[in-house]
Amino acid sequence: MKIAIASDHAGYHLKEVLIAHLTEAGYSVNDFGTDSDMPVDYPDYIRPATISVANGENDIGIVLGGSGNGEAMAANKVRGIRCALCWNEQSARLAKEHNNANMISIGACMVSEQEAIKIVDTWLQSDFEYGRHVRRIEKLE
Repeated sequence: MKIAIASDHAGYHLKEVLIAHLTEAGYSVNDFGTDSDMPVDYPDYIRPATISVANGENDIGIVLGGSGNGEAMAANKVRGIRCALCWNEQSARLAKEHNNANMISIGACMVSEQEAIKIVDTWLQSDFEYGRHVRRIEKLE
């Protein structure tokens, strides 16, 4: 599985932690920057990572910022992207199970490194519950 990852300056340190964790776990990680904690405009890094997921160059993606809100909004402007802002394991699990999120956004100022790793691992290990949601939609029609 190929994972795109990108951050702004506020998410830089956590991005590096997650890259090390994911690489150690055997994932192929494509880093779209930024490369330091010097202030940058987050869309310059988030958009290329997002486009790489949308066009199939990467299977999924993770974006990081201070709160993660702007990064999620920027990602969701790209057709075919379902980016969920995750703040704990449950939000990560539901992002995959209920929304089939192909990207997640994490606020580096909102969670600890350990919690961020748990969020990513939970999201990666969860599965979309397709049949359950199709049946629910059919009942509404």
